[in-house]
Amino acid sequence: MTTDIEPCSCDCFVALPPGSAGDYVIFGKNSDRPEDEVQEVVYFPAASYEPGSTVECTYIEIEQAETTHAVILSRPSWLWGAEMGANEHGVCIGNEAVWTKVPVVDEEALLGMDLVRLALERGSSAKNAMDVIVNLLQHYGQGGNCREVMTPFSYHNTFLLVDRREAWVLETAGHLWAAQKINDGVKNISNQLTIRTEITTEHPELRSFAQSHGWWDGEAEFSFSQVYSPENPPARMEAAKRRYHGGQELLNKHCGSMTLKTMMEILRDEASGICMDSGGFRTTGSMVSILPQDSSQPCVHFFTATPNPSCSVFKPFIFTDSPTPVLQTISPKYGAHDPVKKKPRFQNSVDRRHELYLAHQAAFKGSERRQTLLRTLQQLEEQCVEDIMQMLAKGVTPEGEEVADLFFDCVDTEIKFYQLYQ
Repeated sequence: MTTDIEPCSCDCFVALPPGSAGDYVIFGKNSDRPEDEVQEVVYFPAASYEPGSTVECTYIEIEQAETTHAVILSRPSWLWGAEMGANEHGVCIGNEAVWTKVPVVDEEALLGMDLVRLALERGSSAKNAMDVIVNLLQHYGQGGNCREVMTPFSYHNTFLLVDRREAWVLETAGHLWAAQKINDGVKNISNQLTIRTEITTEHPELRSFAQSHGWWDGEAEFSFSQVYSPENPPARMEAAKRRYHGGQELLNKHCGSMTLKTMMEILRDEASGICMDSGGFRTTGSMVSILPQDSSQPCVHFFTATPNPSCSVFKPFIFTDSPTPVLQTISPKYGAHDPVKKKPRFQNSVDRRHELYLAHQAAFKGSERRQTLLRTLQQLEEQCVEDIMQMLAKGVTPEGEEVADLFFDCVDTEIKFYQLYQ
């Protein structure tokens, strides 16, 4: 099969000591989605619910947990879940589309993106969050249209789950799954089954299911990726191998010296296809987090909330009791009239662009001073990253309004610069 089409996929990365510089875990993800899809960044506080409560996800309603953690999410603005995000306990999760020998169903269930949010809201560690996902898979399954269009587009999911101490790769095939624990070094996932024989834990029927379908003889060494990968993978999955290997090369190049800034540079790498804008898809949102292994220090999560990290700014968020609402990164809501809520779904389209998205779009559209604007924004980002790293190095955490206003102030400043260049 040829791979001359551009790989349309997402990429997740993690670096743990000694792969990272210092006692930090670094997480990063690019979310590659349809080019006209808007990604919003939204915060939800911790909450408590009465026993027997339910929660309405993108397509289905499920039993609600009695308590949920505070979360910050980057998500396609039409759905309930998230492409990536973090919670107040320093757990970060990103997901990827994947296709396997187990058929994908269009029947509405939980989206992989719903599972990301549910795991962040309910999991206090990476392992705990993974357990949340596999239990929900068993009870509710995964499925449903993953694009805001009438034509069905469904897939299974892989996940990278990270906390201050470890990371887990969770790869699924329908309700089946395999997981690998990552204790140190570097790891990336990108629309492939990557777990071979290094399985830490698995669905109890994973091997018997494969054997009953003639995919494994029960005697040879069991390789999850070899047994469950499709014989004729979709073109997008086959083409994404290039960026998966490109991501591996970049991680290995910086293994032992990975920093916050280096992870941002990897997400901006266009030669590998990790930062992409072609074939109707583009990088619609990006996230980088630094998780100090010292639990007395805060985790810091950076989001773009705008497309293409090469011409976007990473802005920091730190969990606090009452962060200032940032309405500029939240898309308009349409309630019961939203095309995703009305059945049949997606019969019309609506404008989901938020204020920051509009300002970014206007500033970079044919601007003769684009490079000047870009240099200015990059300088602001570099100073911000430097300030954050100095804060962590000194072990001093800003208090009160300074932390609560951090993400708001950065977004507000960015919009003001865009207005100057329109």
